[in-house]
Amino acid sequence: MLAPASPLAWEGELLRLVTCGSVDDGKSTLIGRLLYDTKQVLADQLEHIEATSERRGDEYLNLALLTDGLRAEREQGITIDVAYRSFATTSRRFIVADSPGHVQYTRNMVTGASTADLAIVLLDARKGVIEQTRRHSFIASLLRIPHLVACVNKMDLVDWSEERFAEISADVTALAERLDIPDTRVIPIAALHGDNVVNPSESMPWYTGPTLLRYLEEVQIATDRDLAHRRFPVQWVVRPMSDAHHDYRGYAGQIAGGVWRAGDDVVILPSGLRTRVRGVETLDGPLDQAIPMMSVTVHLEDDLDISRGDMLADPDAPPVAARVVDAHVCWMIDRPLTAGARLALKHTTRSARVIVDRLIDRTDITTLDPVPAPAELALNDIGRVRLRAITPLMVDPYGENRATGSFILIDEATNETVGAGMVISAEA
Repeated sequence: MLAPASPLAWEGELLRLVTCGSVDDGKSTLIGRLLYDTKQVLADQLEHIEATSERRGDEYLNLALLTDGLRAEREQGITIDVAYRSFATTSRRFIVADSPGHVQYTRNMVTGASTADLAIVLLDARKGVIEQTRRHSFIASLLRIPHLVACVNKMDLVDWSEERFAEISADVTALAERLDIPDTRVIPIAALHGDNVVNPSESMPWYTGPTLLRYLEEVQIATDRDLAHRRFPVQWVVRPMSDAHHDYRGYAGQIAGGVWRAGDDVVILPSGLRTRVRGVETLDGPLDQAIPMMSVTVHLEDDLDISRGDMLADPDAPPVAARVVDAHVCWMIDRPLTAGARLALKHTTRSARVIVDRLIDRTDITTLDPVPAPAELALNDIGRVRLRAITPLMVDPYGENRATGSFILIDEATNETVGAGMVISAEA
């Protein structure tokens, strides 16, 4: 359903999604169609897009221009940077990251997909599954995006063929099984005309599944977070300096895992001290329980030495306080990564210095096969790396908890983010 004029629509559940696919598969057009058909485009924006379409010589309203915001993108007709757009229906709020398709912008896709709950991979119905489809699906699986929608676009150019769609659907299903993607849906669309994007297609009566928007509204994401293991990285120690609140002490941050309630036993890491939760609250007052992604203040029964970067956790199932970490790393700068490099690592609210112990392998982005013992990781390469930390990091495998299993690498000399990492395993 389309969003009403009331701002109440923006109070619904938030779904973060990323679009990816080969060049000219229609990613930007698809997002533009979603915005246009859900009545999210303002009148002045529409006038600007109409004028730009006419100036470019397009014989149609080029909805891709709604997301291809950079001048270079518009001139070349490609997506370079990640463009973010938001919209809402009466069922849910959405933030869409339109990521580039070119292999040289792999780092941009990793950035756009790092927080996504769902990935939309576009395919050209004439070409089917190609190298870039495999690459983008691999990155989606590497980032443990729990839901993937393969939109077979440009069905009008294959005469709305059910047989062609069935062939591509079988190839997508086989690829998803190889990459261990847990939930995959395949939808035939024609983004340029709007078929099966927001409204059902009259040209494909043989397709009886949901439109793309209906699926996005209905896909279940509440259980995708780690609710079994309590994780709370401390971001700020709250101690109001006034006589009226002299005994107030709380720990503010965003819940990274588990369900938090008063009375829960907790362990403080890395110190190993134990205590119990006295209460959980927000600015609106105390909570009966709090779940992942909520920003809260936790109060403990004991006054302990706790500071930013420490983690409150379930004492029966704590994360690993690790000094040695094996991880997948996407390298993001021109200067290559080699063994022996010294970098800063930012993990949740904690920072540490690390040494690159060795490069285990590099993924051949064309075949998806590992290349053992590479000499370096170049820009946009993805590989397995072993890191040694000077101080312990409280980590979980990325497949179990995306919040406590991810990190970034920083060049301390330039303060530049040089890599993004996903923990595979860790040693205390």
